[in-house]
This record gives sequence, structure tokens and C-alpha cells, in this order.
Amino acid sequence: MRIGYRGFTIIELVTVAAIVSVLAALLLPALASARESARKSACASNLRQIGQAMWMYMDDFGGVMPDRRDLKAALPGGYRPWSGWPPSDPRSGWAAHLLSPWTAGADIWQCRSVGGSRLASYPQVRQGDGRGGASLYWMWRFDRSDDPVALDNLWGKTVDQAVTDLQASRNPLIGEPDGPAQVELAVDPYFPRTAPNVPPAARGLAVHFGGRNRLFLDGHVRYLRDGRTN
Repeated sequence: MRIGYRGFTIIELVTVAAIVSVLAALLLPALASARESARKSACASNLRQIGQAMWMYMDDFGGVMPDRRDLKAALPGGYRPWSGWPPSDPRSGWAAHLLSPWTAGADIWQCRSVGGSRLASYPQVRQGDGRGGASLYWMWRFDRSDDPVALDNLWGKTVDQAVTDLQASRNPLIGEPDGPAQVELAVDPYFPRTAPNVPPAARGLAVHFGGRNRLFLDGHVRYLRDGRTN
């Protein structure tokens, strides 16, 4: 006996399409959130490896952090090739260049959430390492070229001196750290909407949904939410 085949009616097709649309609307945000969570975890791993590389460098150089203000200024674009915010240059291409012997590869300097966003287009974010690669992380305490080294910068200092100098600097943006666990070493780039001279299109831009990963001088990484960013 031959069984006939009946196609879908227009009403049935419209119903199926509506169900698919609803499911997509429910699932896509969850998928995007899961992808960003994975990228945030990968970014934290990058920062931990950067911290380990810095400590290995210090072990090989008498416990002193690098002072390569010369290298920072010599990289493509030079020191602070912009006129807006921030008033210093926290980019870390110099560190990617200098610490390469103590890292597994240049990929640890690339946060995928930055590379796939508008942030990567700003000169304040990306610094070439002089070897064909680049860093997309910031190192605030290596952001100035003062000579002698400013109290709130870490160029050429031991960990103990870094903590002592930061306490003495009385910088309200830093506070008075009790130890290396409170001294930020590297961080995701961000543009707080409340800071003066932030490019209008960049106001509020952050890497990971309204916050950033932060590497501290003792090697631990912590995520910080920031209401000044999106």
C-alpha cells in the first residue's frame, strides 16, 4: 500500500519559523556570554604567565625589575603617540620584547576580546614589540619616562622598594599598598567615561563586559568590575 506524503502548510511553516526565532533569541545571548567567559579566563591565564615571566626575569637579574625606558621609547610610534587620555603611556610592547626568553610565545600578550573589538584600533592600546608582534595589555606602573624614576613607577626597583615608593607617592589613584598583593603589574586596557580627554567614541569601552582582569606583583590575577565602563 502506498502512503501519500503531505507537505507543510503555510501556517505550520510560519509556526516553526517563529519557534526557531524565539529559540535563537534565547540561545544567542547565552552563547555570547559563554564565549566571553572563556575569553576572560584565557586572558587571566595570559596575565599569570606574564607575571611568571617577570618573576623569572627578576630571579636572573638580582631581584630587580627591568628599566627599559629606552626600549619603550624606541619602539614603533615612540613614547605616547597621542594627545588625549591617558596622559602617560601604559602600553607594554617593550615588556613583550624584553620578556620573550621567559615566555612560551607572543600569544600571551594578546587578549582575544581586545583584538576583536574597537579597542584595538586606538593607538593607546596596541604597542608593537619590535619583532613583528605586539602587546594589547597595559602596565601602568611602567608608564612614564621621568628621570629619575618617579615614586609611582617601578622601573629598576625591587619589590620591596616598589611597595615603599608607592606608599610614599601618596597617589590617590593607587592608595597605599600593604604589599605586592596590592600592587597592580598589568591590566586590560579600558577607557573610563569619567576621565577627561577620553576620545568620545571610546568613553566607557572595556574589555570584558564592564571590567578588566588585573595582574598583581605577587602573581595573582583578579577581575575588577568598574562602573565607569560598559
